[in-house]
Amino acid sequence: MQIYLDYSATTPARPEAIQAMQKALTQQWGNPSSLHEWGQRAATALELARMQVASLINALPESIIFTSGGTEADNFAIMGIARLYTKPQHIIISSVEHSAVAEPARQLEQLGWEVTRLPVDKLGRIHPLDLQESLRSNTVLISIIYGQSEVGTLQPIEALGQIARDRNIMFHTDAVQVAGKLQVDVQKLPVDLLSVSSHKLYGPQGAGALYVRPGVELVPMLGGGGQELKLRSGTPAVPIIVGFGVAAELALQEIDVETPRLIALRDRLFDRLSHVPSLVPTGDRYCRLPHHVSFCIVSPDGDTGVVTGKTLVRQLNLAGIGISSGSACNSGKLTPSPILLAMGYNKTKAVGGIRLSLGRETTEADIDWTASAIEQILDRLMPKVALSRR
Repeated sequence: MQIYLDYSATTPARPEAIQAMQKALTQQWGNPSSLHEWGQRAATALELARMQVASLINALPESIIFTSGGTEADNFAIMGIARLYTKPQHIIISSVEHSAVAEPARQLEQLGWEVTRLPVDKLGRIHPLDLQESLRSNTVLISIIYGQSEVGTLQPIEALGQIARDRNIMFHTDAVQVAGKLQVDVQKLPVDLLSVSSHKLYGPQGAGALYVRPGVELVPMLGGGGQELKLRSGTPAVPIIVGFGVAAELALQEIDVETPRLIALRDRLFDRLSHVPSLVPTGDRYCRLPHHVSFCIVSPDGDTGVVTGKTLVRQLNLAGIGISSGSACNSGKLTPSPILLAMGYNKTKAVGGIRLSLGRETTEADIDWTASAIEQILDRLMPKVALSRR
């Protein structure tokens, strides 16, 4: 049995997206900037995808700028605003941002910018009052992740964004884990910039988008031919973007059915593992991503000992089950999770984080089998814990 439970890292491209990509590769392969028929076929396909992605978040098509993925979209939001200023200013992020936001903020800091990293509580949530109290006269950008990819916690983006809007400060949110799983309406949400990614919602890898509220000015990161409304130069990857568009359209069509199904499976997995003393849930149990389950592995004395998150990942892989130890972007090295550290876990516990993320192919049988496998593996690796509950 093969069970994939790492949908937060990437999702398989759905057949409809692949079919659309094949058509683009064989019939719409022209340069969309060209005026002839071949170019215009590609341009038409590109603009259809733009409308499909825009509809996913209820945006105007012209406010969607295609990128190579969520990382570029996040970087563009941060640096595109920062480059408007000739002198360093002040920006605010959270202490639980994805590295695609945390790293450009660090780079700005090295250039003399002031960066405030808002604290979170033990569930990974930001308190709006902390944001309010962190504002300065030279604060020009606030970037807060919508749904945390490692522990699943959703932030109160509406409240945080309204604080920024009341002060006329640009507000960006990384919605890569949220788009396609929860309803996102940028006409109601007080955000100026919002990032999404294709491969998190069953589109191909290599495409993403940055929503830019009409009237918001950004300085382009790339110089060149002025594609994407002169904001992102370079010939667009039309086939990949086409697949992204189809995946976005289908995600929107299915969200009212798929999201409740994922929530039920998520809660089933939490409940199935609730009696395992060596697993401590991380993040907010209910105010969280609908497809996301996460734990920290602890031993009887409160430490992880030799059983780290990566240990369990490897053991489950041998059993044909794919999960993650924290963020996929950090999974190659055994270092304490900065997200868990920010939430108050010590360094020993912060290497014990695991993440199980569910998707379209996940069934109740998958959940039950995985829960049993995790329990058996932990009993074998941590016999003292197993004996204590018998």
